[in-house]
Amino acid sequence: MIKLLTSNWTTALVGVVVYLSATVAFWKTPVRPPGFGSAALSAAAHRTGASWEFTNPEADQLIAELKVEKKSLEKKEQQLNELALRLEAERAEVNLVTQTVHQLQMDFDKNVVHVREEETANLKKLAKVYAAMTPESAASVFAELDDPSVIRILVFMKEGETAAILESMAKKGASEAKRVASLSESLRLSASRNNTSK
Repeated sequence: MIKLLTSNWTTALVGVVVYLSATVAFWKTPVRPPGFGSAALSAAAHRTGASWEFTNPEADQLIAELKVEKKSLEKKEQQLNELALRLEAERAEVNLVTQTVHQLQMDFDKNVVHVREEETANLKKLAKVYAAMTPESAASVFAELDDPSVIRILVFMKEGETAAILESMAKKGASEAKRVASLSESLRLSASRNNTSK
C-alpha cells in the first residue's frame, strides 16, 4: 500500500480530485446587473474582439484634424508652386523687357552720337559761312535766331570773327546790347564747358 500511495499516478489522481473539488466549491455564477439584457450582451460581445481593433474618439478626432491640416498644407504647397511658376514667368518677361530697353538705349545713344556729330559738322559749316559774311549781315541774321542757336554757332567761330559780329549787334540799340551781354555770358559758360570736356 505504501507503494501505491507513493506512486506518481496516485499523486496525479489526488491532485485532479482536489482541483475539481475546489473549483466546484468556489464557483460563482456571474450576476447580471439590472437593465443588462440580451441587446447589451450582444453589443458587449461585438465590442470585444481583437485588441488592435478598438476605437478611441479622441484619436479619431486627432486623425480627422491631421487630415484637414494635410489637405490645407497640400493646397498651400500647390499655391506656392503656382506662385513660383508665375514669378519665374514674370522674371523672364522682365529680363526680356530689360534686354529690349538696353538694346533701345544703345541704339538711341548711337543715334544721338551720330546726330551730335552731324550737328557739329553742320554748325562748323554754318560758322564758316557766317564768318565769311560781313559782320553787319551776320548780325542781322543772328537777330532772327534764338540765343541757343546763336551760341552753338559762335562756339565754332574764331574770336575775331565773333567779336566783329557781336560789335555789329550791339550797335543796333540798347536791347541788342543787352542781348549781346547775355550771349557773351552764355558763350563764356559754353566755352568753359567745352574746355573742361576736352
